Amino acid sequence: MRRVKSATNMAAPRLIVPETAERRRRRNNRKFRLPGAPLHNIIFSARWVSLALLAMMVYALVMVGMDEQFFLTTIPVEGATSILPAEVVEASGLAGIHVFAADPGKAASQIAQLPAVVSASVSLGWPNEVSIQIKENTPLAVWQDGFSVYWITGGGRLIPVRSAPPGMLVIESELAPIASDDPDGVPKPSLEFVPEELLYGALLLQELRPNIDKLYYRPSGGLSYQDGRGWRAYFGTGTDMEQKLVVYEQIVEQLAAQGVVPTSISVSNQEKPYYSLR
Repeated sequence: MRRVKSATNMAAPRLIVPETAERRRRRNNRKFRLPGAPLHNIIFSARWVSLALLAMMVYALVMVGMDEQFFLTTIPVEGATSILPAEVVEASGLAGIHVFAADPGKAASQIAQLPAVVSASVSLGWPNEVSIQIKENTPLAVWQDGFSVYWITGGGRLIPVRSAPPGMLVIESELAPIASDDPDGVPKPSLEFVPEELLYGALLLQELRPNIDKLYYRPSGGLSYQDGRGWRAYFGTGTDMEQKLVVYEQIVEQLAAQGVVPTSISVSNQEKPYYSLR
């Protein structure tokens, strides 16, 4: 007993629980445990991330496809003078379509098929900007063949038109139109193209006589117009209209001095002019 009472008290060593064991104990005490690692792997796997991105892209495309601001509604046309801009837009096939569905190359090719168009270009911009630039074969005069009306281009080509523009020289053919095999029964013009000497002779004649707004054509007498003094004047074709007009006025003065009123005067061949009486 003395030995026990005289013994000194020693402090018991402190037990330290490892941190990993403590976390394991807390997990074991939980009533419900989440499958952490498998769920984390599933949520953050590359497949699910790709699926989420795909869903976002599909949603964005649907929204863009349904938004009205991406449809081509206003289409300006530059360079159109003798052809209607609405006709150019119709030929392009761009009116009202989505900007993603627009094919500028195809549209330009379709516009270039119009008879009066030499070349065309189409440009697109975001979100719904589009413009059309065309280059026309500018008509120089109007060819009237029966009930059909055509524009005459610089090369003498005949282009069908709906109506004659105001102020443009009209040349009326006195030849019979050629029957057509077209199912619609539309006759062909009496000439496939206007000869150069005919076209430029008519333009020169109008330049020398600005009051002339309409000429007539027949192969036998060439170009003619109805003189306001009561007869038909024939001038043929070619670029020597100035000299022919001099000869023509001399004949008119001589007939007026004689008190003669002709039915026609021809200077188609200025070396051998003639006139006819009633």
